[in-house]
Amino acid sequence: MQDLLTQISDLRRPRLLIRAARIGAQTYRREARLPRLLGYGVTLRIGPTLMKLMALEADMNNKREDGDAGYRIAAHVDLLIAIMGESQLLRAQTQAVAPIQIT
Repeated sequence: MQDLLTQISDLRRPRLLIRAARIGAQTYRREARLPRLLGYGVTLRIGPTLMKLMALEADMNNKREDGDAGYRIAAHVDLLIAIMGESQLLRAQTQAVAPIQIT
């Protein structure tokens, strides 16, 4: 099974969605966006949060591809922003925990 960061880097979505999400991810605030997406009172670590967001985004992408009338592009961009923001937090966290090599 691939790690989360590899799964995220392998996502292929329309360029306009990704561009909009990158702009939004620059000002990502976890405490403001996650309750709206995952429910209020839910506090998860970064890994489980990313897994939940990826599942929600996959469902949203299926709706987009199927031409579902319930598909909302703004909600899709919102999920992508959260995924990008959480992945940035995960990268920062894994770099901070990386062992120091002494030579």
